[in-house]
Amino acid sequence: MKTPAAVETDADCALAQAVANVAAMTGVQVCTNTSVRLAARRLGQLYDEALAPLNLKATQLALIVEIGKFMSADGQGPTLQDLANRLAIQLSALTHALRPLVRDGIVELHQDAQDRRSKHGVLTARGKQLLAEAIGRWAAANERVEAVLGSASAANLRALADQVASDAFLVAYKSEA
Repeated sequence: MKTPAAVETDADCALAQAVANVAAMTGVQVCTNTSVRLAARRLGQLYDEALAPLNLKATQLALIVEIGKFMSADGQGPTLQDLANRLAIQLSALTHALRPLVRDGIVELHQDAQDRRSKHGVLTARGKQLLAEAIGRWAAANERVEAVLGSASAANLRALADQVASDAFLVAYKSEA
């Protein structure tokens, strides 16, 4: 039986072969989307490995970091809609991603006092403790990625990723269509 990493590597190879086939048919040799997705998958694997002792995935860490960043002094967290907007994901995908964090007592969902249809994500005491532990592991992985890439390449990668993730990029892309 193959390990999850081996299965994912097989999927990466299959994806690369499919891209090669498309390139042969269309004459297009470069696919930015595929390159970025493969790079994101690889980086995700590395950060997931760093967080594995905490039973946490990098995607889950991103959620609890965002919730923690926007919690007010009175303990009110961001609305799920605000959180989804900040993370550029659908509300239904966010709700799905939050389920294990809620189940494991890391995040609680509180109903909004003024709008009972709206919910806020709030870190529990356990969630705050886990966040503190996870940040150290994340920082070590981040430093290792930067060491392997080199400071300049790592900075360029982040700058390009930020540019592509920006609203300005989306507007520019859609305006030229």
